[in-house]
Amino acid sequence: MSLKIQEDRQWAAPLADLVTDSADAEQVAEGIVAIWLEIEQALHPIIGHRGVAALYNRSLHLTAVAYPWLAIDQPAVPAAVDPAGLRAVLVQQTAAEAALGGSALFQTFHELLASLVGASLTDRLLRSVWSPSSPGSPAQDSSS
Repeated sequence: MSLKIQEDRQWAAPLADLVTDSADAEQVAEGIVAIWLEIEQALHPIIGHRGVAALYNRSLHLTAVAYPWLAIDQPAVPAAVDPAGLRAVLVQQTAAEAALGGSALFQTFHELLASLVGASLTDRLLRSVWSPSSPGSPAQDSSS
């Protein structure tokens, strides 16, 4: 089985780096959740936890058209991204389906954010997530 992730888009690169052909659904879910936590960390200083959660939930809703298993019950006014809910639905899929759904969810989020603030600013805001960094360490600005 080969996990096909759309690698032609920068938002798919972090997932492709974390997911190998031998990955199981658990590993795929962990990788996807880790990236969402990085996205939240990168964006919450700018748009707040609720802003990130609102964009995340809208992305879930839009992506669930193609991946109905992503229709996760979310509160009407989310306080933060719910990685546990996402992880729970991802581990119930095959590794390939979880990777495809996760990749589609990232694409939808990227497009939604770009529609609000523009593609250039979106790319700059998410650069720390999309660009390669040392595994296991969050991207931080260490300049003084």
